[in-house]
Amino acid sequence: MQYCRRRIPVRVAAAAVLALSLAAGALAQPAAESSPPTWAVWTPKELRFVYMGFTSHYSCDGLAGKMRSILLQLGARPDMKLREVPCSGSFGTPSPFPGATVNMSVLTPWDAASANASVTPVPAHWKLVQLTTDRDPLREAGDCELIEQVKAHVLPLFSARNVDYRSTCVPNQLQIGGTVLKAEVLIAEDQQAGANKPATPAPQPAAR
Repeated sequence: MQYCRRRIPVRVAAAAVLALSLAAGALAQPAAESSPPTWAVWTPKELRFVYMGFTSHYSCDGLAGKMRSILLQLGARPDMKLREVPCSGSFGTPSPFPGATVNMSVLTPWDAASANASVTPVPAHWKLVQLTTDRDPLREAGDCELIEQVKAHVLPLFSARNVDYRSTCVPNQLQIGGTVLKAEVLIAEDQQAGANKPATPAPQPAAR
């Protein structure tokens, strides 16, 4: 049996040794500390939303499902109470003016100077969110009028910054990617992530 021995050029071998040294050094360095949380408080909000559009028509239960998904993306607490507004038509049948009323809690920035001592702030972070309404791009294009109304009537209930809204929505004309709504919103930190990770102690209101 014959073996083939291949000579490795000196420059290649030296480069390989250098790469291994750099990788080992990177592993030896301590992980960078995560940025401190943004403290926020849960604030009750009430929403009454009625959809009016020409391109897409929703049943009351269909609109309620989309609204719940949108509110969760914007950072609403999952225990919201969402009720369909009484409307014509049976279950699953499109309604001329479907709607929903929502009682929910959203995060607002915590201010130590004016904080209520009975309210405990929670750790949160700003997250860039691009609102989505459907996995199918064509069906999502049909929700452009819904996104327009969410931007006008729903987004102001949330703490949002750096809002980026672009729309070429034309009734009865579907344009994939024609309507985009992005914003940085406050999202609560997942306290369940990392069972061994100690909870960040909540700050105290400023003395008065």
